[in-house]
Amino acid sequence: MKILVRLPNWLGDMIMSVAFIRQLEKVYPGAEISIIVKEGLQPLLHWFPKIKHQFVFSKKRYKGLRGAYRFGKFISSKETFDLFFCLPDSFSAAVMGFATGAKSRIGYRNEFRNNLLTKSFSKRKSIHRVETYTDLLEFFSGKKTEIFSVQLENKGTINNEVVININSEASSRRLPLEKAISLINKIRAQINNEILLTGSPAEKHFVDSVFNALNNKSGIQNIAGKTGINELAEIISHAKLVLSTDSGIAHLGNAFGVYTIVLFGAGNENKTAPHNKEKCTVIRLGELSCEPCENNICKRFGTPKCLTLLDDQRITDEVLKHCDQ
Repeated sequence: MKILVRLPNWLGDMIMSVAFIRQLEKVYPGAEISIIVKEGLQPLLHWFPKIKHQFVFSKKRYKGLRGAYRFGKFISSKETFDLFFCLPDSFSAAVMGFATGAKSRIGYRNEFRNNLLTKSFSKRKSIHRVETYTDLLEFFSGKKTEIFSVQLENKGTINNEVVININSEASSRRLPLEKAISLINKIRAQINNEILLTGSPAEKHFVDSVFNALNNKSGIQNIAGKTGINELAEIISHAKLVLSTDSGIAHLGNAFGVYTIVLFGAGNENKTAPHNKEKCTVIRLGELSCEPCENNICKRFGTPKCLTLLDDQRITDEVLKHCDQ
């Protein structure tokens, strides 16, 4: 059995798909599992379960639907697959799968792509993203799946660094500037651990603004824009604690078994919170009638009050449970 999986495009979703990969190994023992991964995220495969082929998809090189089709044809020239599982809901992902020529192509039902899939299913509503992925396997195979933990291979030793991520691509999930400054000031004053502020190159300016405004920068490193995904994963895998907004960083820390505190603004923690609950605390305001929304911008207030009104000390107290004082 040769199986090809189109992984999700976002960091957090890609990490949550690990449970699906592990379940594949159980449902189809001895199968050769290959994956398609978006360019830029492939370094994470170092910590994934064993896979045969890594097909790295570049949207710059393979543009649009024609590009997706060409990439699928490229894959078909390298290997013939029995099953293709399409985890993203996009039309282009189904086009890519169709072009691979896989005998069975499985994904969730969508009127624009049903003809490209040989088996399509309706998605259950209001369930966690991990279950959405494993459901697809259960629907197709007819075999009851168990939810494996979302776990990346972590063989590193733990140090005393606290990783803080204040960023998100969605402004409704990103800590506002003044809130980030006040929170980090309070945490710095109450713990002795080294603090690392993370961020992508696109987020560097925002993190720089927060770092420059801090009262006490002692023991705080601003590494925003200075690490690739591989280096960042190495840092997080060794961390004592991760404090993050609802973002891929939160999922990365949790999957490495690092205790993770997640600040939720927009987004529904019942669907997208880190999956290993024994290693995670979710903090939400829970006082606004609009919570939880899933908008990328705060349409009601502009600046998300669900984040600005979070109690700094409440967050710091949770940090203190896991850090040196």
